[in-house]
Amino acid sequence: MYERKIPPNLNCGLDLIGEVLYGKWKIRLLFFIHQGHQRPSELQRKIPDASRRVLNIQLKELEEHELVTRKVYPVVPPKVEYSLTDFGKTLIPVISALGNWGDEHEERLRTVISRRLGSEVEEGN
Repeated sequence: MYERKIPPNLNCGLDLIGEVLYGKWKIRLLFFIHQGHQRPSELQRKIPDASRRVLNIQLKELEEHELVTRKVYPVVPPKVEYSLTDFGKTLIPVISALGNWGDEHEERLRTVISRRLGSEVEEGN
Protein backbone atom coordinates (compact mmCIF):
# COMPACT_ATOMS: atom_id res chain seq x y z
CA MET A 1 0.00 0.00 0.00
CA TYR A 2 1.21 3.51 -0.77
CA GLU A 3 2.57 5.48 2.17
CA ARG A 4 3.23 9.22 1.96
CA LYS A 5 6.74 10.43 2.55
CA ILE A 6 5.67 14.05 3.01
CA PRO A 7 2.57 14.90 5.06
CA PRO A 8 -0.06 16.93 3.19
CA ASN A 9 -0.21 20.68 3.70
CA LEU A 10 -3.76 21.46 4.86
CA ASN A 11 -3.45 25.17 5.64
CA CYS A 12 -6.07 26.61 3.28
CA GLY A 13 -9.15 25.71 1.30
CA LEU A 14 -7.20 25.11 -1.92
CA ASP A 15 -4.92 22.64 -0.14
CA LEU A 16 -7.93 20.86 1.33
CA ILE A 17 -9.84 20.60 -1.94
CA GLY A 18 -6.70 19.45 -3.71
CA GLU A 19 -6.24 16.70 -1.15
CA VAL A 20 -9.82 15.52 -1.59
CA LEU A 21 -10.08 15.82 -5.39
CA TYR A 22 -6.50 14.98 -6.40
CA GLY A 23 -6.70 12.09 -8.83
CA LYS A 24 -7.17 12.06 -12.57
CA TRP A 25 -10.71 10.69 -12.54
CA LYS A 26 -12.28 11.88 -9.28
CA ILE A 27 -14.08 14.95 -10.65
CA ARG A 28 -15.48 12.93 -13.53
CA LEU A 29 -16.54 10.14 -11.17
CA LEU A 30 -18.43 12.59 -8.98
CA PHE A 31 -20.14 14.16 -11.98
CA PHE A 32 -21.12 10.83 -13.54
CA ILE A 33 -22.46 9.52 -10.22
CA HIS A 34 -24.50 12.73 -9.96
CA GLN A 35 -25.87 12.04 -13.46
CA GLY A 36 -27.10 8.63 -12.30
CA HIS A 37 -24.30 6.30 -13.39
CA GLN A 38 -23.98 4.42 -10.12
CA ARG A 39 -22.65 0.95 -10.94
CA PRO A 40 -18.89 0.41 -11.29
CA SER A 41 -19.40 -1.09 -14.77
CA GLU A 42 -21.33 2.04 -15.87
CA LEU A 43 -18.57 4.28 -14.56
CA GLN A 44 -15.97 2.16 -16.37
CA ARG A 45 -17.88 2.60 -19.64
CA LYS A 46 -18.07 6.37 -19.10
CA ILE A 47 -14.30 6.55 -18.43
CA PRO A 48 -12.81 3.84 -20.69
CA ASP A 49 -9.24 5.22 -20.43
CA ALA A 50 -9.13 4.46 -16.69
CA SER A 51 -8.31 1.00 -15.44
CA ARG A 52 -10.85 -0.71 -13.21
CA ARG A 53 -8.23 -0.79 -10.41
CA VAL A 54 -7.61 2.97 -10.53
CA LEU A 55 -11.33 3.72 -10.59
CA ASN A 56 -11.85 1.46 -7.57
CA ILE A 57 -9.02 3.17 -5.67
CA GLN A 58 -10.39 6.63 -6.45
CA LEU A 59 -13.95 5.61 -5.56
CA LYS A 60 -12.64 4.27 -2.23
CA GLU A 61 -10.87 7.58 -1.57
CA LEU A 62 -14.05 9.52 -2.42
CA GLU A 63 -15.89 7.28 0.01
CA GLU A 64 -13.24 7.88 2.72
CA HIS A 65 -13.63 11.63 2.17
CA GLU A 66 -17.41 11.21 2.65
CA LEU A 67 -18.29 12.44 -0.84
CA VAL A 68 -19.86 9.15 -2.00
CA THR A 69 -21.48 6.19 -0.32
CA ARG A 70 -21.15 2.61 -1.46
CA LYS A 71 -24.05 0.23 -1.14
CA VAL A 72 -23.50 -3.50 -1.56
CA TYR A 73 -26.60 -5.57 -2.27
CA PRO A 74 -26.61 -9.12 -0.84
CA VAL A 75 -27.05 -10.92 -4.16
CA VAL A 76 -24.89 -13.26 -6.22
CA PRO A 77 -22.95 -11.92 -7.99
CA PRO A 78 -22.57 -8.93 -5.64
CA LYS A 79 -24.18 -5.73 -6.84
CA VAL A 80 -22.56 -2.42 -5.87
CA GLU A 81 -23.92 1.09 -6.36
CA TYR A 82 -22.41 4.47 -5.54
CA SER A 83 -24.31 7.63 -4.71
CA LEU A 84 -23.34 11.12 -3.68
CA THR A 85 -23.65 12.08 -0.05
CA ASP A 86 -25.24 15.41 0.81
CA PHE A 87 -21.67 16.66 1.32
CA GLY A 88 -20.68 15.36 -2.14
CA LYS A 89 -23.67 17.09 -3.73
CA THR A 90 -22.26 20.43 -2.57
CA LEU A 91 -19.38 19.94 -5.03
CA ILE A 92 -21.61 19.61 -8.11
CA PRO A 93 -22.04 23.39 -8.66
CA VAL A 94 -18.25 23.78 -8.38
CA ILE A 95 -17.62 20.95 -10.85
CA SER A 96 -20.26 22.39 -13.20
CA ALA A 97 -18.60 25.81 -13.03
CA LEU A 98 -15.23 24.26 -13.89
CA GLY A 99 -16.79 22.37 -16.80
CA ASN A 100 -18.47 25.53 -18.08
CA TRP A 101 -15.16 27.42 -17.88
CA GLY A 102 -13.50 24.62 -19.86
CA ASP A 103 -16.27 24.77 -22.48
CA GLU A 104 -15.96 28.55 -22.78
CA HIS A 105 -12.19 28.35 -23.27
CA GLU A 106 -12.08 25.04 -25.14
CA GLU A 107 -10.21 26.27 -28.22
CA ARG A 108 -7.52 28.08 -26.25
CA LEU A 109 -7.09 25.19 -23.82
CA ARG A 110 -6.74 22.68 -26.67
CA THR A 111 -4.10 24.92 -28.27
CA VAL A 112 -1.97 25.36 -25.14
CA ILE A 113 -2.28 21.69 -24.17
CA SER A 114 -1.32 20.55 -27.69
CA ARG A 115 1.61 22.97 -27.70
CA ARG A 116 2.84 21.66 -24.36
CA LEU A 117 2.44 18.04 -25.42
CA GLY A 118 4.30 18.81 -28.65
CA SER A 119 7.23 20.31 -26.74
CA GLU A 120 7.36 17.28 -24.45
CA VAL A 121 7.62 15.01 -27.49
CA GLU A 122 10.41 17.18 -28.94
CA GLU A 123 12.30 17.12 -25.62
CA GLY A 124 12.08 13.32 -25.56
CA ASN A 125 13.96 12.98 -28.89
